[in-house]
Amino acid sequence: MAEDNVNYSPSLDEIVFEHRNKEYGAYDLRTAYPKILTRSFLLGTAFFLLLALSPLIYLKIQQMTAEETVEVDANLVEILEDQPIIEQPKEEEPPPPPPPPKEEEKQEVIQNVVPEPKKAPKIETPPPPISKTLDTQTGLQNQEGVKTPTYTPPPPPPSTGKGVVAEVKVNTNEVYDSVDQSAEYPGGLNGVRKYIADNVDSSGMEGEGQLTVKLRFIVERDGTVSDVKATSKSGNSDFDSEAIRVVKKLKKWTPAKKNGENVRSYYSIPITMQFQ
Repeated sequence: MAEDNVNYSPSLDEIVFEHRNKEYGAYDLRTAYPKILTRSFLLGTAFFLLLALSPLIYLKIQQMTAEETVEVDANLVEILEDQPIIEQPKEEEPPPPPPPPKEEEKQEVIQNVVPEPKKAPKIETPPPPISKTLDTQTGLQNQEGVKTPTYTPPPPPPSTGKGVVAEVKVNTNEVYDSVDQSAEYPGGLNGVRKYIADNVDSSGMEGEGQLTVKLRFIVERDGTVSDVKATSKSGNSDFDSEAIRVVKKLKKWTPAKKNGENVRSYYSIPITMQFQ
């Protein structure tokens, strides 16, 4: 008995929980801890191995459950040759339209017209002027020599009495409507119109449409303008007065002539203005 007591050595848990309440639960946990640790290690190891080997297991199961494939050696060419091929009837295509007629190519042609022969015109000597035939004889060819007059003026008519024929003189103070040579402005009628258009001041005028005034004036012997009057008024007094003012300031004209002398003459001109 004494020998049994000598061999007995209490564990660490016995020493710690000596004289304590072992029914509390902590004592059971400490005494069962080695078993729980061993069991947990074994379960964890088994679970890890299961996860690691699961792909191999899955492949093995797939191989076991896979159906076996049977290889068949078939000659498709022979099968197709054995079966007759039925050709479907083709739809008839409409005949193509006839080609357009070919245009005949134009051939190059060079004009070759033989001109009609013409006789060379005769070189004729133009007749001499009348002034030369008065003091020279005429013939078939030219010949130098002494001039012989061929024209004899008629004798003067018999005088019925004594007297001298006086030349008709022109009245230089008279104003003529009809003259031998009309008065002319530098640049002609277009020069008159240009001068009037450039010098008429319409800034203070009021009007509508087109206005026309006809003026008559005298061109003096020295070319100046005088006695400007409106023979046909426009109905706008401002425009009529401005037209008369501008005409009075025209440059000098070339006066009219009658019997070779400068004379006074009448001149008429219409002046038109368009109002917007």
